[in-house]
Amino acid sequence: MATYDLAGELSGYDMEGWANGGDTEAWKRLGAHVTSVYDHDTGERIPGVRFSVWAPNAQRVLVEGDFNYWSGDDMVKLPGTGVWSRFIEQRGSGTSYKFKVLGSDGVWREKADPMAQFSETEGRTASIVYESHYHWNDSEWVEKRSQWSPHNAPISIYELHLGGWRHGKGYSDVADELIEYLSWQGYTHVEFMPLSEHPFTPSWGYQVTGYFAPTSRYGTPDDLRYLIDRLHQAGIGVIMDWVPGHFATDDWSLVKFDGTSLYEHADPRQGYHPDWGTYIFNFGRNEVKSFLVSNALYWCQEFHIDGLRVDAVASMLYRDYSRNEGEWVPNIYGGRENLEAIDFLKYVTSHITSRCPGVMMIAEESTSFPGISTPVDQGGLGFTFKWNMGWMNDSLDYLALDPIYRQWHHNDITFAMVYAYSEHFVLPISHDEVVHGKGSMINKIPQDDWRKFATLRAFYSYQWSWPGKQLIFMGCEFGQRSEFNEENSLEWWVSDLWGHHGLQYLFHDMNNIYKSRPAMWSKDSDPVGFRWIVGDDSAANVFAWLRSDGEGHMIACVTNFSATPHERYRIGLPEAGTWREILNTNASMYDGTGDYQNGVIEALPEGHRDFPAHVDLRIPALGSVWLEFTPAG
Repeated sequence: MATYDLAGELSGYDMEGWANGGDTEAWKRLGAHVTSVYDHDTGERIPGVRFSVWAPNAQRVLVEGDFNYWSGDDMVKLPGTGVWSRFIEQRGSGTSYKFKVLGSDGVWREKADPMAQFSETEGRTASIVYESHYHWNDSEWVEKRSQWSPHNAPISIYELHLGGWRHGKGYSDVADELIEYLSWQGYTHVEFMPLSEHPFTPSWGYQVTGYFAPTSRYGTPDDLRYLIDRLHQAGIGVIMDWVPGHFATDDWSLVKFDGTSLYEHADPRQGYHPDWGTYIFNFGRNEVKSFLVSNALYWCQEFHIDGLRVDAVASMLYRDYSRNEGEWVPNIYGGRENLEAIDFLKYVTSHITSRCPGVMMIAEESTSFPGISTPVDQGGLGFTFKWNMGWMNDSLDYLALDPIYRQWHHNDITFAMVYAYSEHFVLPISHDEVVHGKGSMINKIPQDDWRKFATLRAFYSYQWSWPGKQLIFMGCEFGQRSEFNEENSLEWWVSDLWGHHGLQYLFHDMNNIYKSRPAMWSKDSDPVGFRWIVGDDSAANVFAWLRSDGEGHMIACVTNFSATPHERYRIGLPEAGTWREILNTNASMYDGTGDYQNGVIEALPEGHRDFPAHVDLRIPALGSVWLEFTPAG
C-alpha cells in the first residue's frame, strides 16, 4: 500500500499569499489539479488529482465524486490556513466532483468548487477536473498588444451574447462565421457578455456561480481558447464582461460556503443587492481579494483576454446604491463611498495593467465618481476606459423625439462635450438598451420606415465620429426590430431586406473609414482632436464638428437630425482647398435616396464665423456627411 501526503503536497506556506490578499494566481493552488505525489514506500510518483478548498469555519470537509460513488473522502485541513486538501490516486481530467461541507452551524452542504475550471450546467451542479492541452498560436498578436496604446488607437467593439448570435453553436463551431462577419464589418474587437459559468441562462451570465469556469453550454475551456486564438490570428481583439460586483444565491455555490458568510458580507445591508437578488462580495476580506484578483488575471493569462469590461461598477463604489435611507451602513468616516471596494478596484486594475501590458480594464459606471480612468498612482481607480452612460442616455432621448421637437432638446447632443475629457470614454449602445421593454433601436424612432432607417444611419455616423471608442450590440448594425432574446438567434434574414442591408453596409464602410483615419481616433482624449463648426443651430437640428489628428489631417462631420434637407448649408472650415466627401448616409448603397451628394468640393478662402474658409454643402434630411481635407501637393 502506498504511503504519501494525503494533502497532495500542498502546505501552509503555499497559502500565505491567499491569506494576506496577495495571492494573484490562486487558481494554481486551490481547486482541482492533475498532479502526482511522492510515494515514500517505492520512491515513485503516483498520478492523481489534488482537490483543495478554502472553508476555514468548517468542522469537516469531504470530496465526493464518481471516484468514490459520491460517498465522500475526508479532506485534510492545513494548519493555520483554513484550506482543506486531499489527493485522490489514479484520477485525471474529466473527473466529476463536489465538496461536502459540515458547516460551523452543524449543517452539511454540497458545494461546487469555487475554483473549478470546468463545470456542469443547466440544472447539474458538479465541478469537473480539467487539464488544458491547448497550444496557442497568437504570439504575434500578444506581442503587438503589449506595445500598443489603447487611448491612441481605433477601437470599434461588437458586443454579443454567444448563445444568441447563432443559436445552438458553441465556441469552436461559431469561429469561422464570427471571424468572417467581424472582419467584413470591420470591428477591431468583439465583446462577449459573461462567459463564466452561471446556472440561469436568462441572467445572460451576470449571476455567476463559477468564476474560473467558462460556461460548458458552448463547449470546453479549450474550445474557448481555440475561438479566442482564431480571433487573434484574424486581428480581432477579445473583451469579456467580468462580474465582481455580485454573485448568484444558489445554495450550492459561494453563499454561506462553510456555514458562515465567507465570500459575501455578513451584514445584508452591505452583502445583498436588492435590485438583482444577489450577494455582494466582502471586498475588505483578504481571501476575497485574492480570489477576485486571481480571477481577473486568470482570464487574461489562461485565455489571452484583451480586456475586461467590469460590470456594475457604480454598485460597488457606493454603499447606498439602490438603497433607501436606513438600509445602508456608512463607511468609517460617515460617508457613502465603499472604501473597501474602491481599494479592491485600484488593486485589480493596477495589477492587470502591470502584469498584462496592453490589456484594457473598462468600467461600466454611471455616476460622476471622479477619476475612473485616471491611473492609480495619480489618485484614480486605474481603468483604461469608462462607458459614457451620460452620452448614451442623452443621445437616445434625443433620438426618440419627433424631428419637429428636437430643436428644444439641442443640448442633449452638445452637453456631452462639457465633460468629454474628464475620462477616457467608450460610447456604448449595448444590450441594456434593447431589452426589457425598451424596444429595439429602430423601434425607438418615430414615424415610417424611411425615417427610421435614415435616422439610424445618421445617428450611428454621429456616434462613430464623436470623440470616444465605439461599441454596438449585435443586431443593431442591421436594425433588428425585435428586442434581444437569449433563446433565439438574431433575425439574420432581415439583413437582406431594404433598409436593413443598407444599414449593415454602412457599418462596413464606417468601420473601415474610421480605422484608416487617425483624425477620427488618435486624439479622442485631447481637445486638439475636436472643434465645433456648428453647435448652436437648434432650429435646423444641424450639428457639425471637426476631427483632427493634430498633424494636419482633418475630417468635417456634419449631421442633420431634421426631416428637411439643405441644398446650400454654409459651414466654416479651417482650410481653403479640396475637401472630399468620404461618407454620405443618404447614398443609394445604404438604401438612401441617393441625392444630396457632394463629391469633391472646393472650400473658398472666405471666412465664416470663426473659420478662415467656407463651403456650401448639400445635406440630406436625417443624414450625415463626412468631408476629408486633402492638403495641396
